[in-house]
Amino acid sequence: MRKQIAAANWKMNLTVQQAGALTDELMNAGLQLGTDQEVILGVPFPYLSLVRGKLGDTPQFYVAAQNCHTQKSGAYTGEVSVDMLQSLEVSHVILGHSERREYFNESPKMLADKVDICLASGLKPVFCCGEPLAIRESGTENAYVEAQLRESLFHLGVEQLTGFIIAYEPIWAIGTGKTATNEQAQQMHAHIRQVMRNQYGEALANSISILYGGSVKAGNAAEIFAQPDVDGGLVGGASLVAVDFTAIIRGLKK
Repeated sequence: MRKQIAAANWKMNLTVQQAGALTDELMNAGLQLGTDQEVILGVPFPYLSLVRGKLGDTPQFYVAAQNCHTQKSGAYTGEVSVDMLQSLEVSHVILGHSERREYFNESPKMLADKVDICLASGLKPVFCCGEPLAIRESGTENAYVEAQLRESLFHLGVEQLTGFIIAYEPIWAIGTGKTATNEQAQQMHAHIRQVMRNQYGEALANSISILYGGSVKAGNAAEIFAQPDVDGGLVGGASLVAVDFTAIIRGLKK
């Protein structure tokens, strides 16, 4: 059974004191995860060690970096390598978020390189894809998202992609308060799974967790997650409030 995942993306938010307090609240919330459920906390680089330490050996709770560099080491001032992340016992890396693509000009080739270096180092990518409003309004969102997958993932083999995590984020619904309808979310998630099925087969497609990332909140999470091809969420603003993110985790499919 594919994993049902509540992933937090704190983005560039919180002080170290706030980060510690939020993590403590989550760990003290009495959450009981099913065997197929996971929680991933995508936190800013300065807080990775703090949050990883607070999670300890708690099963099914993981820490993700929000980015990494394409090279393992070198003269890249200000960058962070997969070896550095590994040394902190970080397990996941968020890659290809629309903000990275837009503000930092991350290309499909760069993202393919980042996916490769993560997989080679035993880190699990959370690969983001999704369309801007203009593409959605033109009715070409399926082709747009398929191209993102093809350009950055289709050089990989079945073994590398089995159990992979893809996060679909309609860019027009990130931080805007707008949310894709349940039907829109399901349609795109089903399309992504079909794209992977066409390329790699049924077993691979059914192993992939596809998360929805567009203004997921405590009040709508369970309804969105109930869609057959939605396997959880990549949550932004609501993940910064412990009571809200706890409710979102509890909204995962049983």
